[in-house]
Amino acid sequence: MRALIVPAPAKLNLFLHVTGRRPDGYHTLESLFVALDFGDTLSLAVRDDGVVARLGEHPGLPAADDLAVRAAHALRQATGTTMGVDIAVVKRTPVGGGLGGGSSDAASVLLALNRLWGLRLSRAALARIGLGLGADVPFFLCGTPAIARGVGEQLTPVTLPALWVTVWVPPVAVSTPSIFADPELTRDTASAKMDVFSEGYGRNDLQPIAAARHPDIAVALAALKKHAPLARMTGSGACVFAPFGTARLARAALAARPPGFAGFVARTLARHPLADFA
Repeated sequence: MRALIVPAPAKLNLFLHVTGRRPDGYHTLESLFVALDFGDTLSLAVRDDGVVARLGEHPGLPAADDLAVRAAHALRQATGTTMGVDIAVVKRTPVGGGLGGGSSDAASVLLALNRLWGLRLSRAALARIGLGLGADVPFFLCGTPAIARGVGEQLTPVTLPALWVTVWVPPVAVSTPSIFADPELTRDTASAKMDVFSEGYGRNDLQPIAAARHPDIAVALAALKKHAPLARMTGSGACVFAPFGTARLARAALAARPPGFAGFVARTLARHPLADFA
């Protein structure tokens, strides 16, 4: 096998609690992650010269900062393989939206190259490499919805009912480091003592900070809550979402988004589409 076309699904944080801060400055979290049937598409083709090349135009994103490219380099370094790869990404997941687009791209590159390069690394080995790329990457390597704890490396798989979700994309991009650095951020939410959660459990501790800094997020939350009281922000923002029981209700909520806002309707995934790659 010399080439693959693979998906890189977006994710939602159904809740996100900041439980503490480590001496090294990293925050500890507790979050329920689920992947969506919406996201980027990656095309990978093996090279024999050891070069990792990104194809196509990506304004504002140097190759050195692209997590898909960094994932390929990290895998080469960890395994010593002499093979390379051409990577092309069709971007659909909004950048700076809290949907994990870059982390998902990285995870899909690791999974695809594990097969294309014949590495046969375990899921745990890939997750160790992935954690060095970003705290969300291990989730996308987990294969199922999961509770993430620590800095994202402690994953407990969970079973969730399938949901239709509406996602609104405010016309702002949020800087994750600036949200975590805010002195008003709640950093002591108690950790849950169970792994079964009712609909609407918890909150997003980053939401008040992001909404205060970016009025469009506050506007989106207020408007979407008129259709679904459980609406909340995902990740560090800016995207907001709400679950619905039917596609019809989800599409109706999408149509009601404010002018200038993008959005989409998606279904949650019980299993990552590349779960069998490791």
